[in-house]
Parts: sequence; C-alpha cells; structure tokens
Amino acid sequence: MKKLILLSFLGLLVMAFSTSAYAQIETKIFGMIDAQWQYNVNASSNNTSAGIYDVLPAAYKYGTPIAIDIAPGTAVNNVFLPNKGNGALDRKVNYYESRARLGFTAIMDKNLQGTILFEMDAALWGGTPDSVRNNMGYWAADRAAVEIKNVYIDFGLPYIGIPLPMNFRVGLLPLAIRPNLLLSTDGMAINWSTKIDPVAIQLIYAKPFEGKTAVAQDDADVLGGVVSAKFGTLSAGAYALYYNMNQFPFPTTVLPYGSVAANDAEMWWYGLYMDGKLGPVDVNLDGIMDRGKVKPRDSFYGFPNFIPDVKYRGWAARAKVDFPWEKFNFGVTGYYASGADAEDTHPFGLPASIPPAGFYPFSKKVTSYVVPPGSEAGSNFGESVVFYSFSPTRGATGIANDISYTQMSRGPIGGTWMAKAYASVKAAPWYKVTIQGMYIGDTTKNADTFGNAREFNFFFGSQRRDKKDIGWEFDIINEIQIYKNLKLTVAGGYMFAGKAMDQYTNIDFGLFPNNEDIKNPWAVIWNLTYTF
Repeated sequence: MKKLILLSFLGLLVMAFSTSAYAQIETKIFGMIDAQWQYNVNASSNNTSAGIYDVLPAAYKYGTPIAIDIAPGTAVNNVFLPNKGNGALDRKVNYYESRARLGFTAIMDKNLQGTILFEMDAALWGGTPDSVRNNMGYWAADRAAVEIKNVYIDFGLPYIGIPLPMNFRVGLLPLAIRPNLLLSTDGMAINWSTKIDPVAIQLIYAKPFEGKTAVAQDDADVLGGVVSAKFGTLSAGAYALYYNMNQFPFPTTVLPYGSVAANDAEMWWYGLYMDGKLGPVDVNLDGIMDRGKVKPRDSFYGFPNFIPDVKYRGWAARAKVDFPWEKFNFGVTGYYASGADAEDTHPFGLPASIPPAGFYPFSKKVTSYVVPPGSEAGSNFGESVVFYSFSPTRGATGIANDISYTQMSRGPIGGTWMAKAYASVKAAPWYKVTIQGMYIGDTTKNADTFGNAREFNFFFGSQRRDKKDIGWEFDIINEIQIYKNLKLTVAGGYMFAGKAMDQYTNIDFGLFPNNEDIKNPWAVIWNLTYTF
C-alpha cells in the first residue's frame, strides 16, 4: 500500500511538472495557399538543367520525328514537322496550378524554438496518376503529396564567458545569400550568427551530399560567411561561399566502396552588396564573381588521363534605384552577367566534353556567370512576366529561370544583360498597378544563350550563330488586396523576340542551315494567394 501511495505521488509530481513545462510553450502556425493560371506562348519556365547555354526548354523542340493522326485511330509514324516538332514551340500553353505551405513553430522562450514546414503542390490541376510528388491536383485527390520543406532548431547560446551574443540554427534550413541572384535553397546545415552593432556576422556549414560514410571521395561540403554593417540608412556587406564537391555533378545514386567519381570540383563565390536609402531614392547594388575548376579523376590505374581541367571565371553586376513619391514609385534597374564562349565551353561545362564551336577538342573554360548546384535564385529573380521569373507566381515561370539540382547553372541571369524602367501607382488602398519595359541582350560568345540558330562556316561547316539581341519586353501588373491576407495579382507581358532567340529547324538548304523566328513570347497570369 505504501508503494502504491508513493508511486501515485510521484506520478502526480511528473504530471504537475509536465503540465507546467508544456504550458510554457507557445505554438505559432503559419503558411500559405495559392491558386494560379498560366496562359502563354513560348514563355514557360526553362528549369531544364540545360547548363551554361542551350536552346529553349526541352518542351520546345524543332524537327523531332513524331506521329500525327491522319484519321481517327490511324497514325503515320516518323513524319518530320520542322516547324512544330512534338513540343510546345509556338503553341498556346494553358494550365492551372496550386501550392500550399503549412508551418509550425514551437517557442519555449526567446532563446529556444523549433520549426517544421510542410509543402504541397498541384503542379497541374488534373495531374497524371504516374506521379506522387507535386501531384496534389490528381482527380479524386488522395495523393501522398506532402513534402518536408524545413525542420530546424533555433537557439541562443547561454553566456559562457564569451562576450558575444551567439545564435544557432541547426537542421534542414532555408539557405540564402542574395537569394534573387546567387544562393537560395534548402539543406542540412548549421548556421551561426552574432551581432555587435553595427556589425553582423553569419557563418554557414552545409552538407549537400554525403555518399559512403567510410570514404570522403564522394562527399560535398559547403562553407560560407557573410559580414554586414548598417551605417545610417544604408546596409553594406561582403560574403564568400565555398563548395568542395568530391563528386561532380552530384550523383543520383551512391557509388559502391572502391569506386571513384569521374570529376571533382572546387568553387568559390565572392560578393559585395549595398541596400538602403540614399537621399530621396532607395538603392540596391550587387557585384558577384565565381572562381573555381572542375577536375577529372585519374582514369587508368592512377596515371593522368591528360584531359584538362575546366576553369570557371564568371561575374555579374546589378544596380536598382527606386524613387518613391507619394502614391507613385519610379525606378530603373540594370545588370550585366558574363556569358560562356562556345569555342571553349560545352553546354554542360564538364571535362572531356566537346565545345560546339572552334577547333579545341575539350572544354577548358566557363566564363558564364553561374550559381551553385540546387540554387533556385532563378525563381526568386522576379523581374518580368515573360522572360525572367515573376515574383507573384513564386517563380513558376520565366524562360531564363534556369535551375540545376546536380551542377552549376546560369541561374537567373547568366549569359544575359538587361536595362529596365518601371513606374507604379497605388491608385486605391486596395489596388496597385505597375507598368514596365526592358531590353534584354545576349552575352554568350560564338553562340546564343537561348537560340540555337546555325550558320555555314567555310572552315568548320555548320556552326552555332552568334547574335546579341534577345528582345524587348513590356508588362502590366495589377495587384488587388481583397482582404488583408488575400491578394489577387493579374499580369500580362509581351516580348518582341530578337535574332538571338531564333531556332534551327534541323533542315539545311545545301550548305546553309535553315533557321526560323519563334513567335513572339507572351503571357497572361493570375495568382490568388492567402497567407496566414
């Protein structure tokens, strides 16, 4: 009986302390739900891991042998249709899609909290049954389409004699350094930060790929650091980002013990930036350069394979100036991002790959500006409706929205330059309209960044043609605040495509390749987003 009384008393104590402990936790729920409609011609997102330069997205192909119906139930195979192919080139694209995010933050106190974020996608309303991920829109629902986006702990380090406030974030983190231009991804990482006014410091360690745990020849590690300071109304900063990739490109399977990857790579990104208010205007300035190399492994019993390394030497600069005045805002922005040279670079920029122009047998240098593997900076760039990604649609569109999850890619701007002017007015508390126009140029040498037109060269035969005019784009964007947390955006854009967008039809007239203009790209988009 005494034991029963003692155990009952201990149980009541545990319950009491547990109730007290749990009562200290504050839970915050946050997230979003959206629905959007896309209607366009030649303006779908690239996202093809196309590499340093390439043609329009894979869905846009000329001259592919296809089967066409000549009568109900009858098909003729391998009919050559040079102007359409079997993709969406010059055809109208029309679809709906949705995304939802649901997050929970459990706050013990100001120095300790944990966050879990889920994501659900209907990449298309009416998705196909052969996919689970991104297929929430499958008819009759019941898809296993919930994804883990983030899982991490935030905590402040208690004072241990070091006179620095130190904060840590550990787990599956959102990682961002100038996320609309360079790094925007999610990954397993440790983020350390401190701030001693006016200086803030951030250090990052991340693990993109582990492979076999008993060897290091297939690992990938990331180190990064950001130093920033605030001076009055201006913030300025500098950063460095290092990727040590012992297996490159990132594999989709783990190599067995004793196996050696074909390549490894070391890459650095360095940058400077400044944001803030300078007199009556708001300014954003960026300068970034990438430096590194991709090296082939020894291929024959440890002897050199004589295949040269591929060096990376790219850079980008951007300036944005806004002049707000009462209900109006006027602005200009421009950037230049270096492009590759088709005489030195294969589109994928790997050792032993053959450049499509000139006479050098192997890729040797990539002068295009590139972003790290897995970076979704292209989706965050958000500078137009047609050619670049569009922010209100969370980056689901944009011809130049290039993303590779296994190797470096052009990201949002590699191989292009742009000059843009825009103006907006908040015509009512619930309505804002923006008009903008921009010119976009091509910086790739001896080829086009997006076009694949060809020409006859007396010495080398049919070669990639090099033009500099990507085109002019004009947009109108309407933002309607239905409720505080419910916003509708309706936008339209039209692009006058230049010669650098022309496509090769896979037909030659004697020695001379046949190229065709694509139809001018255009897009009409609406997005309805509820945030909570």
